[in-house]
Amino acid sequence: MPSPRALQEPAVRYFLEVVKTGSVKEAALKLNVAPSAVSRQVARLERELDTLLFERHARGMVPNAAGELLAAHAKRAQQDIERVANDIAGLRGLRTGHVRVASTEGFAFDFIPRLIAQFRLKHAGIRFHLEVCAPADISRLVRDGEADVGITLAALPEPGVEVELRHPSPILAVMAMDHPLAQQRQLSLRQVVAYPLGLPQEDSSIRRLLDASCSRQELRYELAMSSNHANSLLSFAAAGGGSIAFYGPLSIRTLLQSKALVAIPLKDREMHERHLAIETMAGRSLPDAARAFVRFLVDAVKASG
Repeated sequence: MPSPRALQEPAVRYFLEVVKTGSVKEAALKLNVAPSAVSRQVARLERELDTLLFERHARGMVPNAAGELLAAHAKRAQQDIERVANDIAGLRGLRTGHVRVASTEGFAFDFIPRLIAQFRLKHAGIRFHLEVCAPADISRLVRDGEADVGITLAALPEPGVEVELRHPSPILAVMAMDHPLAQQRQLSLRQVVAYPLGLPQEDSSIRRLLDASCSRQELRYELAMSSNHANSLLSFAAAGGGSIAFYGPLSIRTLLQSKALVAIPLKDREMHERHLAIETMAGRSLPDAARAFVRFLVDAVKASG
């Protein structure tokens, strides 16, 4: 029978980092230790448990069945410790706490920072960490317990993730105030594609829906600029020259108030098929501060219309 000491820190912490990164070298960089230290701890775990925990390949390390089982139990143990710590903190009310938020770039630009600032007006002792990442990574961070709440543009909920709110997030045409189309109350893509476009990468929700709608209507457009940075596309549109970019209503609210840009709804049905999703880990009891912020976030999105 393996010794219980084998499942204590730092061995399990090092093991989980290798599971996460798929590499001893990458895990060592994250942990700020030598790769040999990580290798020793993993080897010690395997020796104590009398089983291999990884399949070792040239491209990295992948947990085998035993490794996946240990990782699942170790993550649950970490969450139990976190829950107890937060329950104790909760006895003092929402005076302290730490909330980890994962968000796509669009929501992280303006909407989420503004909400965090508003939340802290009542709960100044709550600290936040905002991780900006690709939509595909957000559900993983939430599912693995590395983020308390995720805000993304998701198609279907993933296993292990609970959707707290699914809310329409239509795509708007964004342009300079002096653009020839800026006075229109509503536009069609047939009107928009007559002008140069600034678009995100092909794997983005905006690009996929735009391409699907243009294909259905047999429309062609001029791609004047593409970027993986949404704010660069907004700056491109604001600079004039007839260019048009695309964004969601929550992500651009402050810029619209500054009168630097105008955003106009699009008639085409594909432009209304996008939804915002607020995600938490299924079955997890969130710390009080995180749960309070999730409620605050859900209410704010609902109030936005």
